[in-house]
Amino acid sequence: MIGVIFGEKGTGKTKQILDMANKSVLSSKGTTIFIDDNTSYIYDLSTKARFINASDYGITTPKMLYGFLCGLAASDFDLENIFIDGLLRITGHEIEFLEGLFDDMKAFAAKNSVNIIMSITGNKETVPPYLKEYIL
Repeated sequence: MIGVIFGEKGTGKTKQILDMANKSVLSSKGTTIFIDDNTSYIYDLSTKARFINASDYGITTPKMLYGFLCGLAASDFDLENIFIDGLLRITGHEIEFLEGLFDDMKAFAAKNSVNIIMSITGNKETVPPYLKEYIL
């Protein structure tokens, strides 16, 4: 499953995705990973979840992020949940150019039985059509 928490800056997306990640570790049998582009929320995340600072790995494009996710799944067969805060900041691309990434992630999530939840900053009136099916 893929889900997107979408909204304007300052609407509580990060708090919502952190709450979801913290709740997931209570009920998940597998690994939960939280990816952000800095460490400002590392202490708000449960110690049962694995925190990854994407900027430590030089992720700057959608394909690099996809390859990184594939590497995580290849190294952890118990991977169950991936939370990505600030997808646009991590990929360095605008939402209009990420349809291919979402297609890849949808296939990846289905093949590996992984849930991927992302937060994206944007205006709800300008949501691209491909993204509407993923908005939570």
